[in-house]
Amino acid sequence: MKIIIVGASGTIGKQIVSAFEKEHEVIRVGSKSGDIQADITDPASLENMFRQLKSFDALVSATGAAYFGPWEQTTDQEYRIGVNSKLMGQVNLVLIGQHYINQKGSFTLTSGILSNDPVRGGSNASMVNGAINSFVKAASVELKDGVRINAVSPNVVEDSPEYFPFFPGEIPVAMKEVTAAYVKSVLGAATGKVLEIH
Repeated sequence: MKIIIVGASGTIGKQIVSAFEKEHEVIRVGSKSGDIQADITDPASLENMFRQLKSFDALVSATGAAYFGPWEQTTDQEYRIGVNSKLMGQVNLVLIGQHYINQKGSFTLTSGILSNDPVRGGSNASMVNGAINSFVKAASVELKDGVRINAVSPNVVEDSPEYFPFFPGEIPVAMKEVTAAYVKSVLGAATGKVLEIH
């Protein structure tokens, strides 16, 4: 399979690459590194990426920024960070990518636990993650030619200690469990599902 991994140099992205690269053709995409560079906040940049690749069997997105900070200081500008990056960046990977993906291919997006278990300072991420989950369910009934779509929704991962202070009382999830969910989404049969790792 030809698998595009967007956010390939990130904490989770690196593990996804390792999980697939031995048996599949992996195309690493990053904003500043990888086989191809693309800016997920810019639809023209994504269109250019897909034109270069021409066709593919699966796309995994492990990227997208969201704002974390004090609620009382949060404004429209901060909320746009998550909307423009993690939400619309991933949505546009599907909206544009659907015209390049092979029959019976798959999209896997990344949301997160905050969609249904919010924390202080994380309202932007909660909103965006919930929207991603809803988008995946809706897109699954619209995509043609047997193309599947799922979201992986992890808790804070053990390899991201910088986020631990935002998740008091949470036990970070093992990276191997998170990686396994991406493998299940790509190689399995499910569609329209949110694969939660808590």
